[in-house]
Amino acid sequence: MIQNKDELLAALRDRSAPAHGMLSLLFDEGEYTELSAGCEGRGGQTVITAYGYANGTPVYAFAQNSAVSGGAVDAVHAAKIAHMFDLAARNGMPVVGIYDSHGAFTDDGVTALDSYSLMLGKITELSGTVPTISVITGVCSGSMSLAAASADLVAMTADAELYLEASSPYSAAAAAENGTAHITADTAEEIFEKVKRYISLMPQNDLSPVPEYEYDLPAECDFSDAAHAAASIADAGSVFELSPDFGGAAYTALCTIDGVTAGITAINKTRDKLMPHDLQKIARFVRLCDAYGIAVVTVADSEGIADKGCAARSLVRLAGAYSEAVCPKITVISGKACGVIFTAFAGKNVAADMTIALPDAVIAPLEPLTAAEFLYHDRLAGVKDTAAAREEIAKEYALTEASPFNAAKAGTIDCVTDAAGVRSAVSSALEFSAGKRLLKRLPKKHSVLC
Repeated sequence: MIQNKDELLAALRDRSAPAHGMLSLLFDEGEYTELSAGCEGRGGQTVITAYGYANGTPVYAFAQNSAVSGGAVDAVHAAKIAHMFDLAARNGMPVVGIYDSHGAFTDDGVTALDSYSLMLGKITELSGTVPTISVITGVCSGSMSLAAASADLVAMTADAELYLEASSPYSAAAAAENGTAHITADTAEEIFEKVKRYISLMPQNDLSPVPEYEYDLPAECDFSDAAHAAASIADAGSVFELSPDFGGAAYTALCTIDGVTAGITAINKTRDKLMPHDLQKIARFVRLCDAYGIAVVTVADSEGIADKGCAARSLVRLAGAYSEAVCPKITVISGKACGVIFTAFAGKNVAADMTIALPDAVIAPLEPLTAAEFLYHDRLAGVKDTAAAREEIAKEYALTEASPFNAAKAGTIDCVTDAAGVRSAVSSALEFSAGKRLLKRLPKKHSVLC
């Protein structure tokens, strides 16, 4: 323990602890100002709180100091973090939590649990008001893992561990696969570069305007899959994918369009049907964008929903996320959008303020092959090669009844354009929806329950 003024001043100047190193990686030029610098718990300075700039954005942060008593949590540790959270809420600035602790002092008993509940309560209060980011660089276990997983963005280094119980630790790879971690990297330097990139794309808080930057036009014009579609709509080099290892058929990314931050989600990452995890991934992303007023561009092209597990429930949650979102919503139908896919991802009353389609898009209540079987069964009677005949009828159906021009005539979509015109159409739609106002809704205490 520090005994006198000289020891205190020396300790405040000492930035050799790993926690200080992590804060230096986060803040520009490694410079930051400590909060409650002389405040120590029973084990010493087990957590460091600070503020500074990350890619020019003012940010509050804390770093658990595993070099001192293993970063053990106690009441002082929790109070320092709670105080920093209060300042971030009051001043409307993002929060970064750097997690590396082996737990609490076991002899603190239930007092330790109260400390954890204080931190968890504070971060959940902040959720959706200022960007919250968790960076796990060591061990994050038990109750602390609840606080870390509550953040808008969870980032992990390759050697980090996240778990509720020591018997079942999650590696960074496992956490990315199950959707807990949004981004991972091999080293602390790499993970903080990604975190700072994320911070630069996010508004400072839910009342701030979205960031704007200079930009270059995209070089691509390809909607063959999700990544190419995103690159064709977004400004060149601006796409930042989130949760790439979770929900394999769905794609989510932040980017800029005409220099303004936007979100892109696509359902043509693979040609597989959408699984519950895909739907959960997109719903979570839409809610994130809506919380901070970030426009969402959806690229719809899917073979449908795999009716497995909680698919219906997950689809309802997704439709609820879209429907309740008041941010600008633009949908581009680049391929198939039949049945529930159109309703949930492109319907004007749910997912889109404006819907744009490519000329070869397929928009219909039924998949073309299904329509050929059920709507034109009489044309298959007596045909020797029924499979070939069914394919031919399906192609005809896709070009006529399921044509985007037919959908435009019915007023279910707004325009049809070729791939080269999609970026311009999206850009125009976003420009005119920038001042979108909240529609009056019935008052309620919860979002869609399912």
